[in-house]
Amino acid sequence: MTLEEMRAACARGESKTDWARVRAAIARGEEPAEDEDAPDASAEMRAHLNTLKRKRGRPPVSGEPRIAIAFRCDPYVLAAFRASGPGWQTRMNAALADWLKGHTPAELPV
Repeated sequence: MTLEEMRAACARGESKTDWARVRAAIARGEEPAEDEDAPDASAEMRAHLNTLKRKRGRPPVSGEPRIAIAFRCDPYVLAAFRASGPGWQTRMNAALADWLKGHTPAELPV
């Protein structure tokens, strides 16, 4: 059957489904056959799937959120932190926080 023939049959209301047989089975109380490829999800399966669902975007930050800034630094400083791999921005933040433990920003030359 070609696509045009299928569209024409659909427009006429024709179908390859034996609706009389389906109606007779329903009248006898027969349930439709289960689809083995897509079984019903048990409550346990649904609960597990809900734990796997993730919201889009970045996860919520615990504590005080960090603030995005832009600043200038020497190329070798940036290169050294970037060379340390993923998480270099966190390590740069930790290095600055560690420096602040023993110093104050007022000590820096301008």
